[in-house]
Amino acid sequence: MEILHVAAECYPVAKAGGLGDVVGALPKYQAELGHVAKVVMPMYRTKFLYDNQWELVHEGGQHIGSHYFHYSIIKEKTNKLGFDLYLVDINGLLDREKIYGYDDDTERFLSFQVAVCDWLNKWSHKPDVIHCHDHHTGLIPFMVKYALEFRDKLADIPTVFTVHNAQYQGWIGWDKYYLLPSFDSWKWGMLDWDKTINPLASAVKCAWKVTTVSHSYLDELKGAANGLENLFGYEQGKSLGILNGIDTQVWDPITDSLIAKNYDKELVEKGKRKNKKELAGQFGLDPDKPLISFIGRLVGEKAADLLPEAISQSIYQHSGHANFLVLGSGDPNLEDQLDHMNHQFKGYFNSYIGYSESLSHLMYAGSDFLLMPSRVEPCGLNQMYALRYGTVPMVRNIGGLRDTVTDMGDPEGFGIRFDQASVGDITYSVGRAIDLYNNKPDLYTWMRSHMMTIDHSWDSSAQQYIDLYQSLK
Repeated sequence: MEILHVAAECYPVAKAGGLGDVVGALPKYQAELGHVAKVVMPMYRTKFLYDNQWELVHEGGQHIGSHYFHYSIIKEKTNKLGFDLYLVDINGLLDREKIYGYDDDTERFLSFQVAVCDWLNKWSHKPDVIHCHDHHTGLIPFMVKYALEFRDKLADIPTVFTVHNAQYQGWIGWDKYYLLPSFDSWKWGMLDWDKTINPLASAVKCAWKVTTVSHSYLDELKGAANGLENLFGYEQGKSLGILNGIDTQVWDPITDSLIAKNYDKELVEKGKRKNKKELAGQFGLDPDKPLISFIGRLVGEKAADLLPEAISQSIYQHSGHANFLVLGSGDPNLEDQLDHMNHQFKGYFNSYIGYSESLSHLMYAGSDFLLMPSRVEPCGLNQMYALRYGTVPMVRNIGGLRDTVTDMGDPEGFGIRFDQASVGDITYSVGRAIDLYNNKPDLYTWMRSHMMTIDHSWDSSAQQYIDLYQSLK
């Protein structure tokens, strides 16, 4: 099959979160299964762009409203990522360093989607499926069906839409409807949700199939989808959950060049001790105490706002018997609080404000526990990385965390789960972690070696997507 993935992110080209990891891995595994997998994304001005070789494959022009834009599409020459990678360049709109956060993001991603449809419309053949990811590409299923310029050639191409995070929907006021390409006006309702053009809702309505990134998240969306609960309930017949995987070639403690000492499940104790010593040395922490880390965006969705009080209370309640380390960025006030705590709890807590791919690898390898108290977690990849590196996940019982982590109190359990995103549940779980680390060495040893054998690679999930595509032919 020939699969075209359309997305705003793709690791290592440009990544802001889990979406980038998924789009950087799923096509590679699909290609390894013998299919032609392609990714098309905006041409941000990133290091990857300047470090690699490209060829121009298409040029064209289109409109959003009265604004005419020229676009070009380049292809990476060497198949470096294991699949065909295409970048769309639009001067003045996509030629920026950052992925998101601009006042004209609506125009930026709308022009990107129009350019992709125009490019597809010029192909001499058709891909077998167009797989769109999150709201930044959510208008493509509508455009290929109902845009007057595209529908004749593209309407019969199956579209699949994956919801990575339904909290962000790309709302566009109806006062900007003129920016869209001309469409069958009888179909305006396929764009609308609650009197707003809603790209995520439109994709759920128009795509042939809808997937979410875990089974539990699909169920949760019927009760908590930021206003789209009824829509997900109505469209449940064409929706299914497929659990994300991780790229086990990138995330492998036996070959990882970003950690201090490589190890496997037989050498996990020595390997983690060496990495922990390196990590503790960098951040002024005690390598003999259990190290509990948080890696992620400092936003309410991740319950990061609970971290200052939860960590402070844990240090006091548990008499400093654990150390804490935070890597992330987001809410400026939260960043300031964590920075202040570096001095207040010196020797017990430290943080790195920002994002560092190399540090994240070292933290998975050197930490004893990974804390994920998320309010919303559609799938979560961090807990899978932790398992791969023998780090016990401490997770809230929600979404993909529920699907991938079993509590150590249950048969064959290998993690710590709690029910509420609350300071109380976090501090109680810290107590369980300290007790496990200090008083239950046999259980702790078994958990670490067992979790490293769990297969969370993309192999199974990639095949599930192929089966889904083939069901649409």
